[in-house]
Amino acid sequence: MSKRRGLTQEAVVRRAVEMANAQRDPNTVTLTELAASLDIQPPSLYNHIAGLEGLRQDMRLYALTRLSRALRVAAAGHSGRKALLFLAYAYRQFAHENPGIYPLILPAAPADDTEATEASTEILTTIVLVLASMGLEGDDAYHVVRGLRSLLHGFVSLEMSGSFGMPLEVEKSFQRAVTAYIDGVFGPVN
Repeated sequence: MSKRRGLTQEAVVRRAVEMANAQRDPNTVTLTELAASLDIQPPSLYNHIAGLEGLRQDMRLYALTRLSRALRVAAAGHSGRKALLFLAYAYRQFAHENPGIYPLILPAAPADDTEATEASTEILTTIVLVLASMGLEGDDAYHVVRGLRSLLHGFVSLEMSGSFGMPLEVEKSFQRAVTAYIDGVFGPVN
C-alpha cells in the first residue's frame, strides 16, 4: 500500500460513511477495511481518528450535521403545517439516503460529546421553531417532537426493512400518517 499524502480526517470519515451506507450498517466498518479502501496501513488511520470508537463518534457527528442541514433546508421559507410536513419528508429522505449512518442518530448524544450534543440541539431547535410558528412552545413542543420522531423513525424503520409488503403506495401511507399526527396535535384543517 502506498502512503496517501493529503489525507484528512474529513476524507477518512466520508469514506467510512460511504462504506457504512453501502453495507447499511455502521458496525460493518472496520479499521482494517477502511485503511485498505484508502490505500494506507491501518496504523496510519490514527493520524486522523481516535480508533474505532472515535470513528463511530465522527460518523455520528457527520450524520447529525447532515440531518440538521437537511431539516433546515426543508423548513427554510416555510412555516406551520407545510414546514412540518417538509421536515418529515426530509427526515425520511435522509434515512433512505444514509441507511448505514441513520442508526447513529438515534441514541441521545452522550453528555461528554459536546459536538454531537450541539448538532442534536440544532436539529431540535429547527423543529421547535416550526412548532412555535404554529403556536406551540415549551414542554408541549418537546412532547410533540418526541411523538413526531417516534412516528418518523417507526415508519422509516419498517419501510427500510421491507415490512410494507401490501400493494399500497407507501408514499400515500407516509403522508397520511404524518398528516394524521399533525391533525391530532393541531386539529384538522377546515
